[in-house]
Amino acid sequence: MKKIAIAALASWLAFPAGAQVTIKLGTLAPQGSSWHEKMKELGQRWEQASGGKVKLKVYAGGVQGGEGDMVRKVGINQLQAVAISNIGLHDVISEPQALAVPMLFADESELMCAFEKVRPRIEKALEAKNLIALHWSKIGEYRLFCNQPYKTPSEMKDAKVFCWDGDPKSEAAWRASGYRPVVLSGADVYPSFQTGMVDCMANVPLYILTSRIFEKAKFMMDQSWGTILGATIVRKDVWEKIDPALRAQLQAITNEVAKSVDTEVARLNADAITAMKKQGLTAVPVDPAPWRAAAEKSWPVVRGGVVSAEFFDEVKAARDACRATKKK
Repeated sequence: MKKIAIAALASWLAFPAGAQVTIKLGTLAPQGSSWHEKMKELGQRWEQASGGKVKLKVYAGGVQGGEGDMVRKVGINQLQAVAISNIGLHDVISEPQALAVPMLFADESELMCAFEKVRPRIEKALEAKNLIALHWSKIGEYRLFCNQPYKTPSEMKDAKVFCWDGDPKSEAAWRASGYRPVVLSGADVYPSFQTGMVDCMANVPLYILTSRIFEKAKFMMDQSWGTILGATIVRKDVWEKIDPALRAQLQAITNEVAKSVDTEVARLNADAITAMKKQGLTAVPVDPAPWRAAAEKSWPVVRGGVVSAEFFDEVKAARDACRATKKK
C-alpha cells in the first residue's frame, strides 16, 4: 500500500490535477495543407484524450521562420516542438543527413529498412540534446528539376544547381559530384529561376508544385535520387511533464496520425507530378548508372564531413544487410 501511495504521489507531482501543458509547434507546412490539417487533428485528439490537460498549438506556413529558426526557438523554449525535414535536423544532429545521400539506397523500402536499424542511435543523439522524436515521416522521393532536359551529368556540368543556405558541406558535395552549386535561402528559389541565377533544383514533387518552380524548371529527371525524411521533435523536459500513462496514449495517437500522413503525402507527391505534367512538365528518361557514379563522388564529403565516418559506415552496413535479406 505504501508503494502504491508513493507511485501515486510521483505521478501527481509529474502531472498534478488541473495542470496544463501547452506545446507550441512550428512547421513549414503551408496553412490549410493536408500536413497542417493532420497537425490540427493531432492537437484536437491530444486535447480530447488528456481532458484538456495537453494542448498542441500549431504555427504553420513558416510564420516562426525557417527550419533553422524554429530549431533555435525550440532550444530557448519559445517553441516546444517542430516538424522538420532532415535539412532542419542538421541544425540539431548530423546523423539524419546520411539517410538523404543521393542514390545511396536503391529505393524507399531499402532506406526505411536501413533507417530502422540505425534509428535507436539517432534517437539517442536527439535525447542527448533534450529532444524526443515523436514520429518520423517520409516527405517523399526527391528528383532533379531543371530548365533543360539534361540526360547525363556531363550535359549538366555547367548548369547552376540550387543549394540550401546554412549547409556548407552540401555545397562541397555538389561540387564533388561535378555540378555548380549556388547557395541561396529557400525564399530566393523562385526569383533565382526567373533571373537565371539557378537552372536546377532537387526536391520532392509537391514542393516543386506548390512553389510553382515547375513553371521555370519544366524538365524532371525520371529517376529518384533518394527519400527525404522528416520528424516531429519535442523538448524532452516538456514532454516528461506529462504523466507517463498519458504520454503513452498520446504517443499511440501520434503514431496513428503519422501513418495516415505518410499515406497522404505519398498520394500528394504522385498527384503533384500528374498536375505538373498537365501544365507542361516533361519527364526526362535517363540511364541511372552515370548519375549514380556522379553521386558516389559526393559520398566521401558526407562521410567524415557531414556525419562521422563511423556512422556513415554503419548506415552503409545496414543498407547492405537489408539488400542481402531482400535477395534471400
